[in-house]
Amino acid sequence: MPCEPDAPQRIEAALLRAGPDAMVTGLWAARLHGLNQIPEPDQIHLLVPEKREVSSVGFMVVERTTRLPQAVVRSGVPVAPAYRAVLDAARRIRDFDAVRSLLAESVQRRRCTLEQLSRELSRGSQRGSALPRRALIALLAGTQSIAEADAWEICKRTGLPEAEWNVVVTTGTGEFVARPDAWWDEVAFAWEIDSRAWHEKWDDYSATLQRNARYAAAGIVVLQTLPIRLRTEPDQVAAELRAAHEAAARRPRPSVIRHRAA
Repeated sequence: MPCEPDAPQRIEAALLRAGPDAMVTGLWAARLHGLNQIPEPDQIHLLVPEKREVSSVGFMVVERTTRLPQAVVRSGVPVAPAYRAVLDAARRIRDFDAVRSLLAESVQRRRCTLEQLSRELSRGSQRGSALPRRALIALLAGTQSIAEADAWEICKRTGLPEAEWNVVVTTGTGEFVARPDAWWDEVAFAWEIDSRAWHEKWDDYSATLQRNARYAAAGIVVLQTLPIRLRTEPDQVAAELRAAHEAAARRPRPSVIRHRAA
């Protein structure tokens, strides 16, 4: 009884059928670029020149395009550049968290930049672009995780001035204080999304206590929120944010300095 072909064999067969200049895109290409926060895809998504007469069949999805990029080779396989592969995949995913995680990982692992994703999203097909567009807006605001993106969504409903994300805060003499998830510089107010899992290890718990001590010594108002509450109690979290921001605004602003990432 013949064995089922493995993934490399299926990719090779799909490329042979697709013909010259074909390349892998979508989830398989993203995996070949080294992204791993995604499941192994069932189908192989290929880009081919617009006039290529080849159709999708079985495990092979063929997309004809007038915007065929220059392929790069990963593990011996011609694949679309990371920004194109990631967005080709994201346009076919229906789960917002999965889209957001895919885009965030591609930027965090430096497979592509936010500018490349933004440019490709504006130039490429608009079909299936709603979720990646929404995810990209949060990333452009400076969020770096799903929890931070959830926090960003809550910030929008508070009516507060726009927060900055993942900036470095120091004392007036240059001593490091913290790198808060969100920061309101005009009132020196920090928001930290602190997971319970992070504090299961003593070293992590100790690091958080030391961070909070630095906040207190610097006179910074800080609000700590569990990630799960961003989804289970968003209205209450928004109210807590407004109250903490008001408390920060009532006292004189301490002498601390915010440093944006270079």
